[in-house]
This record gives sequence, structure tokens and C-alpha cells, in this order.
Amino acid sequence: MSDDIDLEVDALGLLCPLPVLRLRKRMMDLPSGARVRLLADDPAAHVDVPHFCAEAGHTFEGATDTAFTVRKA
Repeated sequence: MSDDIDLEVDALGLLCPLPVLRLRKRMMDLPSGARVRLLADDPAAHVDVPHFCAEAGHTFEGATDTAFTVRKA
């Protein structure tokens, strides 16, 4: 985990909606501005994670094939 990531959430192998549900739960106790990396290999996560961020007010910072970076609102 790099220094600028405050929490890494492993949701590899989980299918929709579990990666986003796990991300939401783990983010609850983090302070505003915390950066989170979600590891998820479900193809639906590429739609679900940005949608979750838009709905919850978090900032979606980008994604690779299996890693999504989010900044907590």
C-alpha cells in the first residue's frame, strides 16, 4: 500500500453489490479526505464504484483493471 492511501479494501472475488457494500462499510470510520483503494475484479465495479461515489458525495479518483481510488467526502 502506498503512503498516500489510508485504507485498502480487498473485495477480489466478490460480485456486485458486495464490493461497494464492503467499501461503504469500511469507509464509515474514516475521516473526511481519507483516500481508499478498493481491490475488486467484478466487471460491474467499473460502473458501481463511480455511481456509489456520486451518490454519497465521495470523489472517484480513478481506476485500473482491479483497483479503484476514492477520496472520502
